[in-house]
Amino acid sequence: MVERTQAPIMELLEPTDENLRRAGACIARGGLVAFPTETVYGLGADAFDARATARIFEAKRRPSFDPLIVHVASIGEVGRVAEIPGAKARLLMEALWPGPLTLVMPRRAEVPDIVTSGLDTVAVRLPAHPVARAIIAYSGTAVAAPSANPFGYLSPTTAAHVAKGLGDRIDFIVDGGPCAVGVESTVLDMTVDPPHVLRPGGMPAEAIEAVIGPIDSSPAPEAASVAAASPGLLASHYAPRTPLYLVGAGRIGQAKPRGRAAALLIGPSTPESLAAIQGIFDQARCLSPAGDLVEAAAGLFAALHELDGAGFDQIWAERAPGRGLGPAINDRLQKASKK
Repeated sequence: MVERTQAPIMELLEPTDENLRRAGACIARGGLVAFPTETVYGLGADAFDARATARIFEAKRRPSFDPLIVHVASIGEVGRVAEIPGAKARLLMEALWPGPLTLVMPRRAEVPDIVTSGLDTVAVRLPAHPVARAIIAYSGTAVAAPSANPFGYLSPTTAAHVAKGLGDRIDFIVDGGPCAVGVESTVLDMTVDPPHVLRPGGMPAEAIEAVIGPIDSSPAPEAASVAAASPGLLASHYAPRTPLYLVGAGRIGQAKPRGRAAALLIGPSTPESLAAIQGIFDQARCLSPAGDLVEAAAGLFAALHELDGAGFDQIWAERAPGRGLGPAINDRLQKASKK
């Protein structure tokens, strides 16, 4: 009988080979390990172990109708969890994996219902971060891994964010430094033609279309209390505890905050844009003074964590332009905001 991990005492591990092996072995015996990916930190468990994946839902306080993404260490491992539905899926795997792209495909029967929320599809990804891939490989299994944060709260892009949010609810946190992309993966439904973007994310639609041609980027239906086709479809998600309000791109100077308020600018930051908000906000944070959307996405959740802990009454954010990673940034801000 396989030994199960009992009540955890969380350890923070440096990403040495010995520790990566420890983390993989912990997953293999039913434990929970938080580890870095290029997008955000994930909370991993054996995707074929229903009891272990149930611990993810318990640790995060995540509703059971929100499915999990299954992570694999190589393209060759996809067949363990999913049926690859045609040439377009294979082309995307070969061109854009490893990377911040999740593909929704028909599931294999071996994947427990708790992972897919009972759906006949499963979301699969091959992460680019070498620490993530090493841990998955050492685990000897596919790894179900949503973001390593309390459900609905800001996603973690550092090990410190994970420790603050989940504490001793998990076994290990592997500290691989800040995440480079900073927003979750793009989720693409490959069971329809053209493939449909269920969640915009770290892989721009332009990069996908360069490989397989046109895709459907229309908004996916928001989930309520039934199984969603993808993680991240709930109307309220990725939210700070401080109320967050949105204005249009370049219109932060039109905000009407109350109390102590902070401004979150996408960029570019110019003397004119900063002068427009003087006297309106107590603090302004620009994600990319040069207006680089990749830089802005990478710093988004870290900036929101910082502002959320600074004691402001409100946070006001401007939307990003609708190109590149702009839709992913806007998706996260919209779900984090007061409607």
